[in-house]
Amino acid sequence: MFQGASSEIDILTYSSLFLAEDTGMISLLASRARTGVKIRILLGDPDSPQVATRGVEEGIGADVIAARVRNALMLYRPLQEVDGVEIRLHHTTLYNSIYRADAELLVNVHAYGTPAAQAPVLYLTAAKDEDSTAVYHTSLERIWAVAQPFR
Repeated sequence: MFQGASSEIDILTYSSLFLAEDTGMISLLASRARTGVKIRILLGDPDSPQVATRGVEEGIGADVIAARVRNALMLYRPLQEVDGVEIRLHHTTLYNSIYRADAELLVNVHAYGTPAAQAPVLYLTAAKDEDSTAVYHTSLERIWAVAQPFR
């Protein structure tokens, strides 16, 4: 999905560690940015109470997700040197994680007490699901607007 993006890629999650650990994905995101695709990555602030709460709700402890975010930030760090890539930290309660490539979205629907990897993922396209994609896009934009740049 990200490989086919021609204008925008957005990632909104708490850590997306599984993506950050994939060196091929880091290379792909850098490559897409170099062709003019705008890349925005939104991760949970590891020091925020929302990140700690999510870990408690998943039954893994308050510090585990924060550690995952810190690990992901270190792995995403090379992308900060690439023009067109922005990384921000948010302090929001996420009801879902969103992975967007142009008009395509993968929405990982969070369920209380369930790790994200075990929760359903919806595939939406603006062409077929215009109202649904607009809701998720608006949510992403609201979080982006209040998130702080990662330095």
